Parts: sequence; C-alpha cells; structure tokens
Amino acid sequence: MKHVLSALLGAATLLGAAPSVAQTTLTIATVNNGDMIRMQALTSEFTAKNPDIAVKWVTLEENVLRQRVTTDIATKGGQFDVLTIGTYEVPIWAKKNWLIPLDNLGPDYDTADLLPKIRDAASVSGKLYAAPFYGESSMVMYRTDLFQKAGLTMPEKPTWDFVIDAAKKTTDKTAGVFGISYERCARIMLGAAIDFRGHARSLRRIVFCLFGKEPYDDFDRVLRELQPTP
Repeated sequence: MKHVLSALLGAATLLGAAPSVAQTTLTIATVNNGDMIRMQALTSEFTAKNPDIAVKWVTLEENVLRQRVTTDIATKGGQFDVLTIGTYEVPIWAKKNWLIPLDNLGPDYDTADLLPKIRDAASVSGKLYAAPFYGESSMVMYRTDLFQKAGLTMPEKPTWDFVIDAAKKTTDKTAGVFGISYERCARIMLGAAIDFRGHARSLRRIVFCLFGKEPYDDFDRVLRELQPTP
C-alpha cells in the first residue's frame, strides 16, 4: 500500500491503495488530539466489517506529523497509507498532483450535504479532494448595552478592524470595563494547552507575539493556576 491515490479531510485524510492481498495493513498517521483519539476507537468496528484489513495507528504531535507526512509524500516514501491533513495542505497538495479528486465515494456520500464553506475548503476548482469529518468556526459575542452606550451597531459581517475599534470605544478603565476580555482569551488558549500539553511553552510565545505582554501575563497566570497539581 505504497501508492498514494486520494485524500480525505478532517483536519483531512490522505488515502493510499495497492493490489489486494490476503491480509492488508493500513498504516494511519494522525495528529495527537482528542478527536483523533476518539476516531481510533472506531477501529474495531471497521475491522469487524473488513476482516481482511488490519489497521496500524501512528500518532504524532501536529508539527511532527506535518513535517514527516510532507517529506514522505514529496519523496514518495510510502510510509503511510492514510494521513490526516488539514485544509492548509489540501489546495497545495492537489496542485502538486499529490491528491486526486474524490469522485467515487459511493451513493451514500452526499457531497451536497456538506456545509458550503467546509466543502470549498476541501475543494480545488470545484472538485473535492478531501472528505471532511469535522470543522471549526469562530464567532464574536458582545454586550449590546455597551454597544448602545458607545453608539455602535454590530454589522452583519464585522471585520477585525471593527472589533478592535469597538473594543477601544467600549473600554472605560475608570469603571473597570474593558472592550475585550483577555482572561477569556487566556482560558481558550488554556483549553488548547490541555489538548497539547507538550506545547504550553509554545502557546505562551504565540500569545506574547500576537497580543503583547498584558495578555501574556494573564494567559501565563491562568495556565499556572488551572494546570493540574502533580
């Protein structure tokens, strides 16, 4: 199973195939996070329906996975048969002809049922190159009373420039009111730190570079405060 044929997305997956043999082993390289670990729990269900296929999982941290997978595909090393990749890789790899369109997923797979934005992220020139199994989104939550007081109206599609401007205009330090809650951001980053425990130091650096010292101090404090005690 060393010839790469197509890709599935989730983050996303890359699928390889080879001539059938009595016992086929699929080697799957995936990122080490909660969703992928839960996916591995489905292995027994798959092998029960496909007794001629054995499944071997290789779980790697995200940066290591991306480096090893990219090197393997570029050099045609064939170490992995199924690879989880993300929307970043899909258009690049498709244009390099490392992937082929997923045109034959069967009648039970309804491509039109995919959320348009997710389908577009997994497609190139209108052709699906990866089959998504989860997606993420972001949203802006705000206090209507503070917006009303500042004379602001939330547009249907706010830009980050608007969010920054609104945060400044709703900030009243003398009243202890701040336009953006850094601690909330810190707790969100903490959730990522818990999922990727080995990268807490890198997350601190990201917060410092993106948001500056004050948010960094908040993040560092909350992270130390909420981390499990040994």
